[in-house]
Amino acid sequence: MRVLLVHPAFPVTYWGFQHALPIIDKRATLPPLGLITMAAHLPPGAELRLVDLALTPLDDATVRWAEVVLVGGMRIQSPSMHAVIAQARALGRRTVVGGPAATTSPQEFADADVVFQGEVEGREDELAQALDGTLSGLRPARETRPELAATRLPRYDLLDLGAYCSMSVQYSRGCPFRCEFCDVIEIFGRVPRVKQPAQVLAELDQLYALGWRGTLFLVDDNFIGNRREVARLLPELEAWQKQRGMPMSIYTEASVDLASEPELLRGMVAAGFGAVFLGIETPSETALRDAGKTQNLRLGPAQAVAILARAGLEVMSGFIVGFDSDDAAALRAQRAFLAAAPIPLAMVGILTALPGTALWKRLSREGRLRTAGEGDTHVRPNFVPRMNEAELLDGYADLMTEVYCEDAYLKRCLAHLALAPVPQGRVRAGGLRIGARALWRLGVRGRRRRLFFGLLAASVQKSPAFISWAIEKAIQGEHLIRYTLEDVVPRIRAAAVEARAAQLPLPHTLPVLSEAG
Repeated sequence: MRVLLVHPAFPVTYWGFQHALPIIDKRATLPPLGLITMAAHLPPGAELRLVDLALTPLDDATVRWAEVVLVGGMRIQSPSMHAVIAQARALGRRTVVGGPAATTSPQEFADADVVFQGEVEGREDELAQALDGTLSGLRPARETRPELAATRLPRYDLLDLGAYCSMSVQYSRGCPFRCEFCDVIEIFGRVPRVKQPAQVLAELDQLYALGWRGTLFLVDDNFIGNRREVARLLPELEAWQKQRGMPMSIYTEASVDLASEPELLRGMVAAGFGAVFLGIETPSETALRDAGKTQNLRLGPAQAVAILARAGLEVMSGFIVGFDSDDAAALRAQRAFLAAAPIPLAMVGILTALPGTALWKRLSREGRLRTAGEGDTHVRPNFVPRMNEAELLDGYADLMTEVYCEDAYLKRCLAHLALAPVPQGRVRAGGLRIGARALWRLGVRGRRRRLFFGLLAASVQKSPAFISWAIEKAIQGEHLIRYTLEDVVPRIRAAAVEARAAQLPLPHTLPVLSEAG
């Protein structure tokens, strides 16, 4: 059987770093880990090809080669997914769709021959039958979620490793918390399931054997969801890294209360973790409590970020505006918090009700849902907000304009630099080449030379060991600032105009009276 796996295209996003990729000579940020994990569970002997639309377009000849086309992705990739399905069907090829979007919104993919919901482990026979045409239609997820001991080694060999900024490994699925707006617990459950340390090390061995050295993203939505198991993994991960000269620089996602776990924090840094993404969301305790994100109330966010930065983890974070309790004062508090935060990469989105979440269900009961939403957080919310919508969007646009003005970004970078311990790493292969390219494109020809040289001067003043970090922040800043000012803010402003127009009363025509009337 000839199976074509297609990773759909992303629009330009913060995490895509599309404006930064040419500077580092890469074509995409992350590989399609879900697809290559699925590929490992396909029938033995299946002939596989992988097309990542971030790297190359999908031509008709490649589709004709296949007997079946398998595509999967997130909601924001849905337009590209439908385009792939349409192309395959036009050429008479069977289509199977899976992944997060198909799992949470299967009704939106009636154009595919098979909608495969949920996880693949333990369902290999069902997947094979979906591919060969024995089964069609909706294939619902099983009620019992599989243990990750059944997960096979992802097919990293299908990737063009040199095209990506970072590689990805998944250690766990699920999160123990109850955040109202989060769909992770709907897809993967509230009982974190983990791979055994030997499984994780086997995946790292495979990447190492294929020649990967550099950044590694542990894609867990909450790496410390099962803290006892994480404590077992970290010493083995540290030993693996040290035996090979620390080849992987690791980052991951975790809950804010990581700052309250000093032993785990020390273990992560010793194992080569250098950054962590936190869902801080908002400094408003009322909004956090209402959203069920009580884990963020255990330690103040400013204190938590400072603890992590001093330990050696750069904090990236997500923030949300548009909670029911938000008002003009809450937006001002969000701006004040971000202005002082040592968080270079701060991602701010408008609250979105994702299908299947507790937020979705509540807003549906309240009659406030508008659309399913497409995963775009820079447009009008897909529900009726409590705050005046036009004022919310105006405040959001002002916030984004301030967060990614050059001076504010530089200030947040320098605030992190002031807290960070001096790293013990070395310049990696390609670092000098990237530095030279960044110097030319950003320091000589770029529009933000002051940012570039400001970061460089501050890093040299603290320690030359920070030079590569400074160059990295300048490269990332080029994307973050350009994308915000050229794309994000104009779209939010347009959404505010649309919202304001929607609030106006409909025009009406008075009857024309005759003189006799």
